[in-house]
This record gives sequence, C-alpha cells and structure tokens, in this order.
Amino acid sequence: MSERRSGALARLTAAWRELAPESRLAAIAAIALFVTMLLPWYQQTAVVAGRGQPLVSQDLSAFQVFSFVEAAVLLVAVAVLALLFLRAEGRAFHLPGGDGGVVMAAGLWVVLLLVWRLFDKPGVSGRGVAANVGVQWGIFFALGAAGLLAYAGSRMRRAERPEPPYVQRRRTPHPPARREPAASPAPPPPPGTTVTQVLPPERPRYRRSPAGPSEDQLTIPLPPPEE
Repeated sequence: MSERRSGALARLTAAWRELAPESRLAAIAAIALFVTMLLPWYQQTAVVAGRGQPLVSQDLSAFQVFSFVEAAVLLVAVAVLALLFLRAEGRAFHLPGGDGGVVMAAGLWVVLLLVWRLFDKPGVSGRGVAANVGVQWGIFFALGAAGLLAYAGSRMRRAERPEPPYVQRRRTPHPPARREPAASPAPPPPPGTTVTQVLPPERPRYRRSPAGPSEDQLTIPLPPPEE
C-alpha cells in the first residue's frame, strides 16, 4: 500500500510540474470548488411538532442536501481535475473548443447553477416538519470558486496552447521494384554510309559419289592442285 501511495503521489507531483500557470490556476479553482461543498451552504429552520423546542436550526452542506445542482457541481470539479491530469501526462484527445473553452464553459455553468440555487432553495420533506431553508456563507465561496474557474479557462484559451498531437502508427510502404529501362533501338545510319554485314561462311556443296545409286556417300570437294 505504501508503494502505491508513493507512486500515486509521485505521479501527481510530476503532473503538477508539467502544468502551465493557467492550468494550475484552473486546478486550484476546481479543488476549491470541491472543498466548498463541505462548507455550510444552507440553513434549515424547522418547526417539529410534538417536541418541546418549537424551532430547530441547523446548517447543511451540499452533500447533506444532494440534488441535481450539487451533483452537477461535483461532476464539474472532478472532470476538470481529470482533464488537467491527463493533459499533464501527455494524453492526446480532442475537445471541441479546446481545453480552455471547455474549462471556461464549465465554470460559467456552475455559476449559473449556483445563482439559480440562491432563489430556488432545496426543500425539506418529513412528517410533522415545517421547515424554512435559507442560504449560508459556504455557497458564496462556491460561487467565487466557480468564477475563478471560468477566469482560468479564459486565460487558458487566450494562451492557445496546442493539444498534444495524436500519433498514429502507419506501416512503412515497401519501395517499388526497380525496373530496368528498355533498350532503345539503334539509330539508323546517316545517308551515304556503307553498312558492312558479316555473313556466315558458305556451306560446302556435296555431290553424289559415282559408286552407284545403292549408297550415297557425301564427299567434300578438294581444292585443285597448284601448278
């Protein structure tokens, strides 16, 4: 377990060093957004029937009143941290609008959700309980972290850092076979040139031997004697 923890810590440290200043600001904003979910977001004042104390007041964090809004905020914080970690390790994938555009849109989306939650507070259900829910100071810290995340995304977008190239392995094509050039025909001789052609030697003529028609003997004629 200790080796795994040390290995994970080493990976996180190396990833943090590889991040650009704008990406580090986005990571800090995402971590701050997650931490603010542990702070009191709402204050519940309830009247419980059948008890001696008519008013019961308590602070609720985002995890204690977990709805669609809180789930979306948590998802944005985790997704931004995962994106920055993968980019720091050199993972190659394409996002529409680039990393800066995605981070800025995520921050603006959380700002919109939290502003809507200021007016539409979560309800409390239960038998014999009449509750009034108000907002607490923790949600304003979350609103500031979301604004910081949107600002960091805009800085990342202005920096225009290119995404890691997607490396695709290709097979090296074999070089084409070398073809020998065809022999060009001999050019015709210029006019007025005598062409000498070497002919094969003339075959000797054979004559029939006078021995008779029953057998044929082939003899080679001898040259005449010199005088």
